[in-house]
Amino acid sequence: MRARNGAYTALAVVASIFVACLVIQVFLAGLGVFDSPSAFMTHATFGYIIEWLTVVMLLIAAFGRLGRRLIGLTALTLVQLVLQSVFVAVRDTYPMVAALHPVNGFAVLLVTILIARLAWQGRRAAIATPAATAVPSASAAGEVPS
Repeated sequence: MRARNGAYTALAVVASIFVACLVIQVFLAGLGVFDSPSAFMTHATFGYIIEWLTVVMLLIAAFGRLGRRLIGLTALTLVQLVLQSVFVAVRDTYPMVAALHPVNGFAVLLVTILIARLAWQGRRAAIATPAATAVPSASAAGEVPS
């Protein structure tokens, strides 16, 4: 159970860091709009850096055996981040498709918040379960209740 507790903790921390990075990412996009278009390069570079956190989340969920839901959601965030690059790449040819970039960004944020929430809940459950099973019942100790 300790390994699963550690995996839940690791996923919760990484997902929470990723949520914070996504908020920074929105700020950097706004900086590119309202300050200087060259700031979009910072937005793009930061996006490519934090994209690796989705791989880390997927590996933690898969190797930690945290269940289909968390593995699926972490895989979804990886796919969503790949789509972010695709949306930018088609901006000249298909601007209507490229316009999905910010919408998908918010979807990534929502899914990652859900991952963090589920991981924190899983951590609490993993901590509570061993404590509950560590207390022997009267019948398990060989005593007869009176």
